[in-house]
Amino acid sequence: MCLAKAYLEKDNKSGIFAESVASIRASDGKFLLSTIFGEQKEVKAVVKEIDFLNSIITLKILKT
Repeated sequence: MCLAKAYLEKDNKSGIFAESVASIRASDGKFLLSTIFGEQKEVKAVVKEIDFLNSIITLKILKT
């Protein structure tokens, strides 16, 4: 089983936000990421890239 890693990008810098991501839910401009361990993280961002081959999700926080 290959679960995704989610990276969060802000100000052209990227870092790991969540590992073993099993699902993502979008609601009201936010994303709720859930891991196979039951951990949930919420972030207000946009999807920059989803790389299915390498199981990588990149979310970008927009400047406000």
